[in-house]
Amino acid sequence: MMVKHLSFTVKDVNKGWSFTSESTLLSQVSFCVVDIETTGSSSAYGGITEIGAVKYKGGEEVSRLSTLINPGQPIPANIVMLTGISDSMVAHAPRIEDVLETFLDFVEGTVLVAHNARFDVGFLNAALERHGYDALSNVVVDTVTLARRLVRSEVPNCKLSTLASHFNFPHQPIHRAMDDVLATGDLLHLLIDRAAGFGVRDLEDFVELPKVSSHPEASKLKMTDDIPRTPGVYLFLDASGDILYVGKATNLRQRVRSYFSSGESRRKVGSLLKLVQGIQYIETPDPLTAEVWESRIIGRVRPRYNYMGTRSEKYCYVRLTTEEEWPRLVVAKTPTSKGVSLGPIRSRSMARDIIDAIESVVPLRRCTVRMTKNYSAPQDAPVCSAARLGLAYCPCSGTAEPAEYEQVVNLVRDTLLQTSHKVVDRLNEKMAAHSQAQRFEEAAQVRDRLLALETVQERHRLATKLRAQPQLHVEAEGVSYNIASGVLISTEVDGQVYTSHEAVVGSAKVIRTAYPKHDVREFIQVPTEIEEDGQILNSVADEMMCLARLLKNT
Repeated sequence: MMVKHLSFTVKDVNKGWSFTSESTLLSQVSFCVVDIETTGSSSAYGGITEIGAVKYKGGEEVSRLSTLINPGQPIPANIVMLTGISDSMVAHAPRIEDVLETFLDFVEGTVLVAHNARFDVGFLNAALERHGYDALSNVVVDTVTLARRLVRSEVPNCKLSTLASHFNFPHQPIHRAMDDVLATGDLLHLLIDRAAGFGVRDLEDFVELPKVSSHPEASKLKMTDDIPRTPGVYLFLDASGDILYVGKATNLRQRVRSYFSSGESRRKVGSLLKLVQGIQYIETPDPLTAEVWESRIIGRVRPRYNYMGTRSEKYCYVRLTTEEEWPRLVVAKTPTSKGVSLGPIRSRSMARDIIDAIESVVPLRRCTVRMTKNYSAPQDAPVCSAARLGLAYCPCSGTAEPAEYEQVVNLVRDTLLQTSHKVVDRLNEKMAAHSQAQRFEEAAQVRDRLLALETVQERHRLATKLRAQPQLHVEAEGVSYNIASGVLISTEVDGQVYTSHEAVVGSAKVIRTAYPKHDVREFIQVPTEIEEDGQILNSVADEMMCLARLLKNT
């Protein structure tokens, strides 16, 4: 039997469905309002006795589908009393398997609408799956959840009969499929009108409305009315015009509105939205440019809700202290011209994994004693535990030979400079040996440390390549990037060049006096200082890592 494949999935809607950047206006959406009558409340055991469906577009009825269904089982007396549908009425009606093909053709390409959609869609999906079809994959709008958000304060409950009576709909529900569909259609159009008060005019916002309209700061949604659905950077402003928070998005409108969703659970978002009185945005031709400009603003402004925990604050380096008589590996906050450094690395824990990986196959000293060129080990100095186990040299106790130790240091230096693969080869051999001995946890630990080392080596190699190029043009997915010494100069799409000097800053509606204090464009200008003592500054590390990813993927 053929399987129908429709446009969207119910599952995706429930978990945060992803719309295109051009969401369809509600006036252009084909809605199909559906209602069914059944023999009971369980889709696993009950059958469908009637299906009703009406298509609407632009507020006008387009077509109808209505039929009784023979459920293949007796209809309980209480259901007969409720719906008026009896066994004799459905005795000569078609079976559900004879109706499904027609129903799927009718609803194809539409947005399904139902009052308590879980019930109706659940029964329909159960019937489809029993007869070899895929479950419905249309976008689903549930008028119950919308009514709870938009009109709950006006009615004692959100039953369809209560809503139809209160708002004096032309059609009243009577537990028959077509009558209930027409009443639900009336409700749908009322809810579309009410949703317009929240700035909702398209399908994307309409589907998300049950989540956002109950938010305590939902009144501020009107600030998002004019925000475009393009990639870019957004800025939340307080009443004095100071920047509270900066973010990037592939779809500015969708991302900004998501902060007002009841599904947004981050602790700081609630306090942030209380302070927000205005929103600015900068459109960009692509998400990568947005990410670069976001990193520049955060690094220069350090907004209150961005600064703590940003990546540039956590960056660190693995450094081999070759300035010492007996070099060792340390985690350093910033790179220096002394020694040999590998990085930037996103966290100290990742840096520690890299050191552990190298030290697990190379007997570099692990003691933390600083040893100058005139260092002399005390006569009673103890031998460290790693040395006693044969895992490391211990020069602080005077037991290491300088010539042998120099060979170890040279191997580690070559690993950090990526001129030798011996350490990586040894780690692979160690992992294989653990696996062969069925010591799988230890093998997994070696694997994770090796992955950390190879990941940072790759980033370091790409960053070094970027820094060495005074002019570099990279093409990716129709976008051309002009890069100089590791920073983005301009982006070109379809012959149009975008630079930070010519960026257009848009302002959403403001509530009070949230007019910006600064021209945001000054914060997205190309960095003039990139290195210090031959090492990347942390302030441009984020940007360089973005561009390194671009280089890796092209």
